[in-house]
Formats: sequence, structure tokens, C-alpha cells
Amino acid sequence: MDDELEAVLAGVGPRLRALRAHRQMTLAELSAETGISESTLSRLESGGRRPNLELLLPLARAHGVPLDELVGAPQTGDPRVHLKPVHRFGRTFVPLTRRAGGLQAFKMICPPGRDEEPDLRTHEGYEWLYVLDGRLRLVLGDRDLVLKPGEAAEFDTHVPHWFGSADERPVELLSLFGTQGERAHVRARAGR
Repeated sequence: MDDELEAVLAGVGPRLRALRAHRQMTLAELSAETGISESTLSRLESGGRRPNLELLLPLARAHGVPLDELVGAPQTGDPRVHLKPVHRFGRTFVPLTRRAGGLQAFKMICPPGRDEEPDLRTHEGYEWLYVLDGRLRLVLGDRDLVLKPGEAAEFDTHVPHWFGSADERPVELLSLFGTQGERAHVRARAGR
């Protein structure tokens, strides 16, 4: 048996004892709740008996903890989310939602655009933008705005609009897009 597994198993007894003590239970009370004999519980806690699933599952249930927490097992699996960027119209879109329809979230990177001529478009929906880095130029109807990091805008996409980098640097932003009627509610402080 490898050292890591041996260490995990050796830690089960003290963990069981601590859980029982925390709940202020006697071996007799835990035995009545789990159906495991007092002598078996005592040997598990002292390390005199190796834990197995038949014993650990009712104990985890009785103590109200997940089995992996009960044994102190090392985490397994890869917790990273692998996002696949999409490149369109010279921009990079990283989808942050996986389901089709409903509210969609994207991280977007727009290339430098000092000389880019805005091409205003309209479509169904409602959009919310939040600038992470760089400066975002937003043309919305007859308004021409520049948003800095930390600033947000929301608008009905029936209004002719365009957005991109406001200068010679790329701009990174978060975009939430929903069907008509779905709006992100942003609360902003009044300017001072």
C-alpha cells in the first residue's frame, strides 16, 4: 500500500473521534444510530480496525458529512474550466455560459481600433457591458461614449449600436446578452 493511502487511512480514526466529540455523543448513542457495534466504533477510532465502506457510509450519514471529508481524501479531478475562445470580426469571444438560449455571458477582447469606423447594427435583445481593461468606445444611437475600467453600460439592442477599442490598445470586457425583456439590473452611485 502506498504512503499516501496509508496516511489517509490513519487519519480516519482521529477524525471519527473528533466528529463524535463535537456532537457530544457516546459510543453507545452512535452505535444505536448507525447499527455498528460499540467495540467496532472504538477500534475504528483508535486505529485498531481498518475503515471500509460498510462502516464509513453510515458514519458519514450519522455525522452529516460527505464521505470524502470523513476520510480526508485528497481532491481528485481537474477543477479547471476549459473555455474555447471564438474569433469573429477580428474580436475574441470567450463564452462563459454553456447553455443555448436565455442569458448569455462572454468575455470579449477587441483589438486596437483608433481608426476603426463604427458600423452600427440593430438586433433583438438586451446587452450589458462591463469594461475590465482598456477603454471601450460605445456608439449608441447618436451618443458616442468612452467607458473606462469598472464602468458598465446597458442598452436595448434595437437601438443602433457599435463598440470597440477607443484607442491604440485592446479593450477587455464582459458582455451579458439576453433576449428582449431580459435585463441585467445595475445599480450605480450618482456622480459626485
